[in-house]
Amino acid sequence: MTVTREAGAARLLAGWQRTGRAADFAEHLANYGPLPDPAGLIDRVAEAELRGRGGAGFPTAIKLRAVAAGRRGGVVIANGCEAEPASEKDHALLSVAPHLVFDGAQLAARAVGATSVLVCVHSDDPLAASVTLALAQRRGDPVPTRIVEVPARFVASEESALVNFVNTGVAKPTTKPPRPAERGVRGRPTLVDNVETLAAIALLARGHQLASMLVTVGGAVGVAGVHEIPMSSTIGAAFAAAGGETQPLQAVLAGGYGGTWLPMPAAGGFSLEKRNFRGLCLLLALPMRACGIAETATILRYLAEESARQCGPCMFGLPAIAEDFALLAAGRTDQRTLHRLRGRLGVIPGRGACGHPDGAARLAATALHVFERDVHAHAMGRPCGFAAQRPWFAPKQRFRETGWS
Repeated sequence: MTVTREAGAARLLAGWQRTGRAADFAEHLANYGPLPDPAGLIDRVAEAELRGRGGAGFPTAIKLRAVAAGRRGGVVIANGCEAEPASEKDHALLSVAPHLVFDGAQLAARAVGATSVLVCVHSDDPLAASVTLALAQRRGDPVPTRIVEVPARFVASEESALVNFVNTGVAKPTTKPPRPAERGVRGRPTLVDNVETLAAIALLARGHQLASMLVTVGGAVGVAGVHEIPMSSTIGAAFAAAGGETQPLQAVLAGGYGGTWLPMPAAGGFSLEKRNFRGLCLLLALPMRACGIAETATILRYLAEESARQCGPCMFGLPAIAEDFALLAAGRTDQRTLHRLRGRLGVIPGRGACGHPDGAARLAATALHVFERDVHAHAMGRPCGFAAQRPWFAPKQRFRETGWS
């Protein structure tokens, strides 16, 4: 993947934009200065209306206040696992600006009274070694920090799964309540924040306004990869930053594999900031010469295989809707099966131990709506000519491309 150096978007990736390489700690200090006083930080985060940038889009100030209200000795977890297969933004940020993430974690820890910081990354990712080296460059951080390597599974980076892994070595979500902010690592209040969220905290603490965000753009665009763009950008502007559309588009998958299908060209004018897209800025451009039903079926099969298999919606619901979509993509279904599928999608949300089945149901439901004409054709036994071709968004080994690291 590539990381672009966009003019005027020099906040999160300031060092990279100047030099084209990762900044060491001395260069980081030259770019951003030393750690500021965290006094009043939670109020600044609230005023900026910062939301989590890892998937849930939950207001960050609420989580900070919840942990701060608990007993002292809490924990901060910087979530850099980025289990979403199509996203690269967190990997890019930790590769080229790890010290901004460390700064944010230190400042958040001091603001909530935490006594330890854990930075979580995938165990099979070379990023673990580079982040460990970056941590070794830092001297005198007030809160002890260590790197935790987590299994590379889709649900392993869900916040309760991270806490469970630190506590027991099992990277599976747990039922809530209690939430990690109430009782997390070793029973202590635990703040779990995405690494981009923490980098944003580091900027807010230094008096900057949040002007930009990281977005992963893929599919039928000229320059697929990670782009830093203004927060006020639309989907169309994000595609323009990624070199523009290489083919006419029929839809965009916003928010990743558990996200939402949106029709083009109407979606081109949607605001990324206002829509929020699960807090995960990931856009996959689907060309006209592709089958949205087949793409959805491929992703649903992956989501079913990646579940923790510990609650009914994941054990039974996800395989069932994945099978229904596979039959639909092949044109081997009818209106009765379609009615059954819609019924299943109505009972899955809100019943799982985590949000994994909810995301799969959302993806499937929006596919039925956005590709409605194709759905009826497939259900009549007339699948489109693109259904059998290689999927555009097939899950892949995310860390095999190192052109920007």
